[in-house]
Amino acid sequence: MTDLPHDDDRIARLEIRLTEQESVIDDLNAAITAQWAVIDRLSRQLARLQEQVEESAFRAASGAPEPPPPHY
Repeated sequence: MTDLPHDDDRIARLEIRLTEQESVIDDLNAAITAQWAVIDRLSRQLARLQEQVEESAFRAASGAPEPPPPHY
């Protein structure tokens, strides 16, 4: 019966450690979710820019006059 206080302390330390690990996992999950949102936004932006570059290259190759800037 002398092992009970030792076991209780050990269980308490393990529960504290588990709680801390769950908190870290939640923080990491939030960080990864935020990073995926940024990656998704940047991927869409890159696709749009690639389309613009391809369109500009096609216009330049076809010899068509470039449209005037929007402020004209």
